[in-house]
Amino acid sequence: MPKNLTAHVGLDLWRRALVGSVAGDGPDLTARQMALMLTVYLTPPPHTVRGLATTLNVSKPAVTRAIDRLSELDYLRRKPDEADRRSILLQRTIRGSVFLRDFGEQIVRAARAVEE
Repeated sequence: MPKNLTAHVGLDLWRRALVGSVAGDGPDLTARQMALMLTVYLTPPPHTVRGLATTLNVSKPAVTRAIDRLSELDYLRRKPDEADRRSILLQRTIRGSVFLRDFGEQIVRAARAVEE
């Protein structure tokens, strides 16, 4: 991690990671899709559309659209909630885990480049 982490350095880390990500073969995710992915993968489950909409402070339809795209990519999977059949739970997938691991590695590489 860079010793003098400023807003400019933080933005440069993010830029470098994004450039590395879009240069690869993977899909480009919107900021909303990435925020949703990171929330599902880095915070304890269960995750529902309603809960994610509240956490991300966006509408349920916006969350649903993001989930639709992430489901198409097999980064998230919908599963009916056995306790409440009206509710849908979101599950992580191996493909989504690999995508985020690779993105995390992009951030680490960017941090090392900034340190040099």
